Amino acid sequence: MARKFFVRTFGCQMNEHDSRRIASDLVADGLEPTDDLDDADVVVLNTCCIRENADNRLYGNLGRLKTLRARRPGMQIAVGGCLAQKDGAALVERAPFVDVVFGTHNVGRAAALLREAASGSGPVVEVPGAPASDADAFASALPVRDDLPHAAWVTIQVGCDNSCAFCIVPSVRGREQSRPLEEIVSEVAALARTGTVEVTLLGQNVNSYGRDITRRRPLFADVLRAVGSVEGIRRVRFTSPHPKDLRPVTVAAMAETPAVCEQLHLPLQSGSDAVLSAMRRGYTAERYLERISAARAAIPGLAVTTDVIVGFPGEGEEDFEATLEVVAEVGYDGAYTFEFSPRPGTRAAAMTDRFVPAEVVSERFARLTAVVERSALLRHEARVGTLEEVLVEGPSRRDPAMLTGRTRQGKLVHFAPGERAPRPGAFAGVEVRRAGPHHLLGDLVSVEQGPPAARRRIPVRVTAP
Repeated sequence: MARKFFVRTFGCQMNEHDSRRIASDLVADGLEPTDDLDDADVVVLNTCCIRENADNRLYGNLGRLKTLRARRPGMQIAVGGCLAQKDGAALVERAPFVDVVFGTHNVGRAAALLREAASGSGPVVEVPGAPASDADAFASALPVRDDLPHAAWVTIQVGCDNSCAFCIVPSVRGREQSRPLEEIVSEVAALARTGTVEVTLLGQNVNSYGRDITRRRPLFADVLRAVGSVEGIRRVRFTSPHPKDLRPVTVAAMAETPAVCEQLHLPLQSGSDAVLSAMRRGYTAERYLERISAARAAIPGLAVTTDVIVGFPGEGEEDFEATLEVVAEVGYDGAYTFEFSPRPGTRAAAMTDRFVPAEVVSERFARLTAVVERSALLRHEARVGTLEEVLVEGPSRRDPAMLTGRTRQGKLVHFAPGERAPRPGAFAGVEVRRAGPHHLLGDLVSVEQGPPAARRRIPVRVTAP
């Protein structure tokens, strides 16, 4: 009987993509996936280290696995990803029952490392400080099976050359490296031939794509146009861009390429120029607003989402009020809001004398959430009565009697399946009849059944960082 494995992910879409690469590697090695932790012979925790609670969640999960491991001595435990890259051997010192620790540049070696640990006399720790080759750098870019047969993630760039004071990513992911354009297009074309109709382009800073290859071309705009021209690809999304690198040529490519969705995630982080400077973000609130305005003028119906950090060291009440003003002016469709957490080794972590009291941060966070949810609800209510093209994902997790899918703007839509329920991967026309701050509710009007290829689902549990 084949051994079974369970993968749990903490973090962003890059981490999720890495987890599916890990899962594919384990399947190729003869293991079978399971979504039942108690049934797993191998457990892999793929980690994020962006915020402090990611550490807490990892070690909390490891504590529970220690108990399970005591009941099942043959079970192997592996920890990979950003936090593993950061902590290395220190992770095994803290959790000596872990068998394998591997970093972000060798996700494709999970199976080999587990075999090595099984035949050796102790835990295996392999966390290279930087990719030794392009093959190492883009191990996570290798083709994987996804849990949605019609959608796929495609890594176009890894690493980051920015020096944001709060961010640990450059130290664990390394400097920016871009994949050759022809390689990206070839992967997308292969995905399209197997039924993929939507791709999301991934990178730590996608719109700086190509900067390490040439100062002129290829550029991210070229990637959007090339991927959007692949036969069979009807939707192209991307994440995450940096405001200082959002060029007019990129906005033009978004507007002129029909497959590129009317969706832009542009992290603000703060609306205060003083805080943005301390964060080393490289733009002002005014410049940020100018770029949002230009994007909306060029792309009708553009949905805009963002990231905001509350309580960055030194943030005063006036700084926070400036953030609220920018957030209200933009009127986001949604936002990921975070309370500042210091990451060891970053500039912000050393600003201990300027830390904002926890109770102040919590109060500000609640105020920010109210403003974001108000604008998101208004944006969603404006779509009541519209007919939306929805790419069907499958039954709703909360109500299996309902189907769920996403619009071109990335909005989540729940709707009744009707007499002929459209299958996942079909395009459905849904009339919106109600709206909430996080989703839309509608009625099925029409169905365009697509022919996505059947793919085996590899269970990968995802936990927010």
